[in-house]
Amino acid sequence: MDNIVREIALLTPPENPVERLALLAGDDLGAVDNVIHSRMLSEAALIPDLARHLVDSGGKRLRPLITLASARQFHCSGDAHIKLAAAVEFIHTATLLHDDVVDESMLRRGRPAANTLWGNKPSILVGDFLFSRAFQLMVEVGSTIVLAILANASAVIAEGEVLQLRMSRNLAIGEEHYLKVISAKTAALFAAAAEAGAHAAGAALRQTEAMRSYGHNLGIAFQLVDDALDYSGRQAVMGKSVGDDFREAKVTLPVILSLSRAGDDERRFWRKTIEAGFQDEGDLSHAIEILERGGSLAETIDRARAYARAARQALDVCPESPIRSALADVANFVVDRVY
Repeated sequence: MDNIVREIALLTPPENPVERLALLAGDDLGAVDNVIHSRMLSEAALIPDLARHLVDSGGKRLRPLITLASARQFHCSGDAHIKLAAAVEFIHTATLLHDDVVDESMLRRGRPAANTLWGNKPSILVGDFLFSRAFQLMVEVGSTIVLAILANASAVIAEGEVLQLRMSRNLAIGEEHYLKVISAKTAALFAAAAEAGAHAAGAALRQTEAMRSYGHNLGIAFQLVDDALDYSGRQAVMGKSVGDDFREAKVTLPVILSLSRAGDDERRFWRKTIEAGFQDEGDLSHAIEILERGGSLAETIDRARAYARAARQALDVCPESPIRSALADVANFVVDRVY
């Protein structure tokens, strides 16, 4: 019956390309969820409770979905892609737990962040547990190449987190350093997710490289939009706090672009609020006004569109299929969600 329902749904596919991609993944996404929940189990009750709080908080599973879609695009068989997709989600969840501790975040996906409910130490330790589960799944797949892809991504992500520490209250940070950080912190896992799925399906080298390029560019576009949304009312609609980056004195691309064209008054404002960390009521609204008036938010979104376009172009070496079309539309959607 489920297959019949799915076939009917595909005749009138949903407008949201992420939902369409999930539909094209068939039963795979459900299988991934089963693996995730079974591998979260532990005799230490805190581990499944804390992990489930984040895993079941309404995320779209975009990264593991890309792994599944990449594998299906190249006609995978067996269950290796299921385990790899679960590993990707564990890595992502672990990094979110660690991020929220480092950033002292209060909210995650519109709900209290795990560190606010259980504390920093449990959040860090459960994140470590999920990283370990991810590596167990990679080993079970039995491919040293896939293990290398995801292990390297995990190391790059951790390095990106360290590099990001320099971006707090540091107005000397330039666009090159910023792009290096988001390439490591965000794009590395998107790239590995896409490449691992294609490799697990036995795709040719140029195709696995194309999928890696797709994921890398998609990840950068995703982060650029996130950084623009932090200064947008749209962020609240998506269940996130507006101005988290501003309050944490992070130097993201909108601020970098604003500084590059700022007059004396605006420079003094950024030095006070970001470099010195002195923020008064109304400063966030003023920051948003500066970024909108100077075109920094619009330029950040334009950069995101360019990376989304590169992601779509990377798919040109892949055979035409409904999945390839949905992946291309996901690249558009990552940028369009700002509206």
